[in-house]
Amino acid sequence: MSTPDEITDKPAAPLWPAGSATGIGSVPGTDIAEAVKFTLGELPDLPYLPELPARGPGADMIGRSAGLLVELPVEIYTGRWRVAASPGRELRRAYDLRERDLDQLTEQADGFTGTLKVQSAGPWTLAANIELALGEALVSDHGAARDLAESLAEGLKAHVADVQRRVPGAQVLLQLDEPSLPAVLAGRVRTASTLHTYRSVAPSTVRDTLASVIGAAGVPVIVHCCAPDTPLALLREAGAAALALDLDLVGAGAEKLDAIGEMIDAGLGLLAGVARTTPPGNGTRPNGAALAERVKRLWRDLGFADELLAQRVVVTPSCGLARATPAYAQAVLKACREAGRRLVEQ
Repeated sequence: MSTPDEITDKPAAPLWPAGSATGIGSVPGTDIAEAVKFTLGELPDLPYLPELPARGPGADMIGRSAGLLVELPVEIYTGRWRVAASPGRELRRAYDLRERDLDQLTEQADGFTGTLKVQSAGPWTLAANIELALGEALVSDHGAARDLAESLAEGLKAHVADVQRRVPGAQVLLQLDEPSLPAVLAGRVRTASTLHTYRSVAPSTVRDTLASVIGAAGVPVIVHCCAPDTPLALLREAGAAALALDLDLVGAGAEKLDAIGEMIDAGLGLLAGVARTTPPGNGTRPNGAALAERVKRLWRDLGFADELLAQRVVVTPSCGLARATPAYAQAVLKACREAGRRLVEQ
């Protein structure tokens, strides 16, 4: 790991304003107008297009992201998304929901200038959660998984361009959500019968597929994975500009600490998930000062220069907020914003 002086000598172009805070993606509720209004107002340095999975099929992570695929229609069959012969009702609903979301963003972000984040599931999480017509996940067929990644890359490129057209003053960041990635690498994805698992996918294949999707986006890409065995080095090699991590899962132990340090040393940004997504048993709400201190403690342990902290780290919830109450979700994002400001003031 580099010394503080060495990392200071090779600054990277900032991805976001110093002291930024943002959300991971999902929020509770079904009112997209209110959700967009809140993220734009409460997270002015790094707002994001919120996701509302409570609206049902097509708003869930897999369905919403599958709606971005090009010439690869999907449908719901026995409660799971699978490849279809043609777009069906659920996919048309996903298209409609996305259009409503973007219309609200266009209206409410009129005149916005700054950094704006949008999200999609990544290729391996989609491959692990979308089935072929015969019932097994796409991850079971490397050719099908490759076709899915190519389709997603094309769709994400078009989606990012659409957001840039609608909000021309925005510098767009794309976040790829890959919660299933560790299971894909370890061969832990269950077959349709749930009795067995699919064989693991080689790290080089996973890395190269991610690199192709990241390269096609045309904007900096954040990869989010809230798992204790997140492959940090692989994601760095794939070309991620930043990683979004749950610090409670990956921030403990010398080996994991070294891996985080190496990624920061390589120039990546860190979206530090430090705020609980659901309240503790005593109902205590998150405290901005405590969140900031958690991030500062990690940074001190890594040994990097203090003045770089607010530039390279964004304060976030540990994961999505879909299971929180609206009041708690708002409290979390407000606390993250306060924590981000405290990082600047240290």
